[in-house]
Amino acid sequence: MGTQNPSVPPRAQARLAGNKHPNRAHRTTGGLQHDNSRHTTRFTVIGNHLAQHRELSLLAIGLGTHLQSLPKGAPADIKSLAARFPEGTARIAAALRELETHGYLRRERVRTSTGRIVTRTTSCNQPMAARHPVEVPSRTAAEPQRQETCEESTPHRRCEKRARRKPLPAVPGPAHPAPALLQAATDLLADLHRHEPWLLLSTGDTAHLSPGVAAWLERDVPPAAVRRALTIDLPPEGVRRPAAFLAHRLADQLPPPPPFRAPAAPPPVRHPLQNCDGCDHAFRAPHPGRCRACRTDIQEAA
Repeated sequence: MGTQNPSVPPRAQARLAGNKHPNRAHRTTGGLQHDNSRHTTRFTVIGNHLAQHRELSLLAIGLGTHLQSLPKGAPADIKSLAARFPEGTARIAAALRELETHGYLRRERVRTSTGRIVTRTTSCNQPMAARHPVEVPSRTAAEPQRQETCEESTPHRRCEKRARRKPLPAVPGPAHPAPALLQAATDLLADLHRHEPWLLLSTGDTAHLSPGVAAWLERDVPPAAVRRALTIDLPPEGVRRPAAFLAHRLADQLPPPPPFRAPAAPPPVRHPLQNCDGCDHAFRAPHPGRCRACRTDIQEAA
């Protein structure tokens, strides 16, 4: 009983966990492997906050990387990017909106010295650093600190900002708003996005714009000409608010009324052929009887 077993360790050894296990030290696992070489020319530093963004789509991440690699002054509008990549204008526009939402892109319309309005695009490699902190006034000790919600505040500032959306510009209306005319205008507006993907309108926007289109159709403008006037010469960077853009065009480019045209004179009445009761010759008259020659002979004889 007094002897000890020399083969028993004095204390239990700690279990090796994870990759420190001796039998797992040289095991190869699957997954991505890197074969990197150091760049010395023509390279761009991209932050992992963009390359591994959890909310951006893969197209937006790739487009953001491409924009950060471009030199200053390079074209970055939608049509130029669509000509460079196989994706269409609609997908590229959606990716640009994603980058703009998350702060990797800023687009603003500025007026040049010649009076032309252009869009200035700015790529931000660190959106958080570009944002300036907003100074919040300090509360006094006696003022209670309470976090308001949309239900508690009347109204909440953010909710009030959404509610105060700028109304759409007024559009002209037809002099005689016939149901068939308004339906033709609605059908034309609903079909615009097939010719220009930017011009996809909601039900409310279509109802607001249909009287303006009806005013054009009432002035003898063919539907094809109305469609061309609304879709031609769109901004290269696209339209952010299609309904406001179309409302401005409908009011600003409204054609004049058609010239007055006097109603055409009715065609002369063409009577049917009748057989003369005197000479049996055919003549035109509303009723059977005698022709003009027989009537003249009778008058002379009398």
